[in-house]
Amino acid sequence: MNLIEPIVVQAEGITAVRRDIHAHPELCFQEVRTADVVAGKLTEWGIPLHRGLGTTGVVGIVHGRDGGAKAGGTGKAIGLRADMDALPMTELNTFAHASQHPGKMHACGHDGHTAMLLAAAQHLAANRDFDGTAYLIFQPAEEGGGGARKMIKDGLFDLFPMDAVFGMHNWPGLPVGSFAVSSGPVMASSNEFHITIRGKGSHAALPHNGIDPVPVACQMVQAFQTIITRNKKPVDAGVISVTMIHTGEATNVVPDSCVIQGTVRTFTIEVLDMIEQRMRDIATHTCAAFGATCEFAFKRNYPPTVNHPAEAAFAREVMTGIVGAEHVLPQEPTMGAEDFAYMLQARPGAYVFIANGDGAHRAAYENNGHGLSHDVGPCMLHNPHYDFNDALIPLGASFWVKLVHQWLGKGAA
Repeated sequence: MNLIEPIVVQAEGITAVRRDIHAHPELCFQEVRTADVVAGKLTEWGIPLHRGLGTTGVVGIVHGRDGGAKAGGTGKAIGLRADMDALPMTELNTFAHASQHPGKMHACGHDGHTAMLLAAAQHLAANRDFDGTAYLIFQPAEEGGGGARKMIKDGLFDLFPMDAVFGMHNWPGLPVGSFAVSSGPVMASSNEFHITIRGKGSHAALPHNGIDPVPVACQMVQAFQTIITRNKKPVDAGVISVTMIHTGEATNVVPDSCVIQGTVRTFTIEVLDMIEQRMRDIATHTCAAFGATCEFAFKRNYPPTVNHPAEAAFAREVMTGIVGAEHVLPQEPTMGAEDFAYMLQARPGAYVFIANGDGAHRAAYENNGHGLSHDVGPCMLHNPHYDFNDALIPLGASFWVKLVHQWLGKGAA
């Protein structure tokens, strides 16, 4: 594995920062302490920074030896993004760096993403053996808050013009020492629907006196699946999941209304447009057929995350130089969503995966004398036993640094 030796040497210190952030998780747009830690380290390393984009975002600015565009340099620039927020869930780990805040947990590895980018920042600032500028984007509120969109609205790409932007997420289950990247859609759009069926209540023994919304809901839910099987091309990905149906208060009463909620996931906006329109048509006309009325709401959250071909190929080339072609895997698309999608809509770039391993790293510090408190295995994202694998810090940071060097025209780091 072709790692950058000074990053390996400094990894222990960055690991301590990562575990400190893990122990003090903060939810979306509340990442005040985390942003302070990031800003403190960047300042310590002599990196100018900008705070406040997206409420709590931090952007570090590392000019190369030419001083960047403001000093008459090449003007070339690249953006590297890490997310900082945690999830609203209770951690079940018992190791020393477990969350100190009940109901908050770094269960997706954003603490590790921040640490890898900090490790890269430390090395880039200490050497500056490249021409151009690297913008280090520490983003808030990925977990449902749309922090990327907020940073862009606050002027991210206007204040810091960059030719391309890259993001990286850890991926449990893949062997440590490997990456994954592909062009095209790699994560899905995330959308929610809320449908209220208005009927007419009655005594359950006299249903002919009312308009029962329950059979309307049953028909509607079944009909939604025909959108996937009969309206969408079989080769196009799409998922409609009805996850909540709420109605009624008593067993002997036909309710007045019924509420249906759920999510829709797609890899393209075209498929999403079709699904939303067909769902609206089915909901409206099914209600009309039964004499009920319908209130249909569809909320689009994150768009699909679509990697640009040239940038994905470039990232693959850099990865190959570090771990070898056999350890750079195809990036299997997932129906999970990611707000880095907004950045890829605004600039060319790619969103890549770094393997987090099979979970065995937790065995080193999760033994309380009575055996492990959970099964050692591929502990998946958003799991109360998850923890980022610190062995990834020098690998991920080496990738970031080599990506900067090669993108800005420098050879191997």
